[in-house]
Amino acid sequence: MADWDLRQASTADVEDVAELRAVVLRADLERLGRYDDVRVRQRLRDGFDPVHTWVIEIGGAFAGCVALRPADDAHWLEHFYLAPHLQGSGIGSAVLRRLLERDDLAGARIRLNVLQGSPARRLYERHGFTVESEDPIDIFMARRISRASWENGVPVGGAR
Repeated sequence: MADWDLRQASTADVEDVAELRAVVLRADLERLGRYDDVRVRQRLRDGFDPVHTWVIEIGGAFAGCVALRPADDAHWLEHFYLAPHLQGSGIGSAVLRRLLERDDLAGARIRLNVLQGSPARRLYERHGFTVESEDPIDIFMARRISRASWENGVPVGGAR
């Protein structure tokens, strides 16, 4: 696994993130009959909040992003995209582990949605997320974070 780091996103990152989103989601959205070249980027631009977004860097270069947005009843894990050539390298698991181990999340519920048929679902399941509901397009998943739910950096009930 390559050395990686997280840095706080800035408004200047929006176009890199929007482009990566279009690349990463294209195959799944096409399979679901939902891909629109303009809309996939604009939806990201419309909801981009650098305050709750981090950029994943490898060697100082943009490699991905992830957002963790607080809401009334949970934190939403959103916009978790990693450059295709880095997927499967362990970086996504390491980033997710770092986010879920944050002290300020103890006791919090983390929610996310993943597209039907996306291989990312397996990543989330390995980290203790379970399905709450689904529709023809999305699978909604959640898990509660607690200090007691982690042993040696691995979620209890999950595997690396």
